[in-house]
Amino acid sequence: MLPKVRAPETRRMITLEVRRNARPTPGFATVTLGGPELEHLEPMGFDQAVRLFFPREGQDGLWMPTLSNEAWMAQVLLLPKSRRPWVRNYTIRRTRPELGEIDIEFALHDTGPASAWARDARPGDPAGIFDMGVSYLPPAGAEWQLLAGDESAVPAILAILEHAPASLVADVFLEVASGEDVRTDITAPDGVRVHWLARDGADVRPGTPALEAVRESSPREGRSYTWVAGESGLATGVRRHLVRDRGVPKADIAFYGYWRHGRSSPG
Repeated sequence: MLPKVRAPETRRMITLEVRRNARPTPGFATVTLGGPELEHLEPMGFDQAVRLFFPREGQDGLWMPTLSNEAWMAQVLLLPKSRRPWVRNYTIRRTRPELGEIDIEFALHDTGPASAWARDARPGDPAGIFDMGVSYLPPAGAEWQLLAGDESAVPAILAILEHAPASLVADVFLEVASGEDVRTDITAPDGVRVHWLARDGADVRPGTPALEAVRESSPREGRSYTWVAGESGLATGVRRHLVRDRGVPKADIAFYGYWRHGRSSPG
């Protein structure tokens, strides 16, 4: 089953450059991208995702696809690696149209091209985006929500909370690698309970603490909507638990395996 997504009305390849690089916590980097082409981005809020294009190590520039449809992927794959950019999926953490800026927040890992790029990105470095739309689509009849994710989904969930209506009632489970990555200054409606879970060096598969916390939590009354993302075992585990053990309709659960433990992304 393909995930449900609200796509932008129009979209195009957008070439930008790094403006700033900050560390909100030791395990995360916030890279600010900007440029005049951002006028072509339709801000949608919530978990608005983009394909992020950035150069490989040793490349002296960024090659961007010329096609603003799904044929762009074939263009990229046909390039030799000497010219082919890295492409990864990321959520827009914040948008500032008046300044022509967006923030992309990265959960930093020991390995991987995206983490390496985010650590080293400097003002003036090129990057590009292609809008993918929003997957957080709660039905009108949902009385409360369950949001869960590991560090790879923390930026998306924090963006969802910042765009949420004041009436939102939700239980939120956010797993991070270290207690140093717990945020104390998040913006969320009064009806939201946020639970931070830090692995702190424990020998567990990423996503396991969040999955166990959801299993042990007590559901609220009424129809719910669940949005869960992160390591594939977390996403599928939460869905399986809700359907089998709580009788939640599959249609009321959005789940996304952003990555798989022990496997690198292609490209």
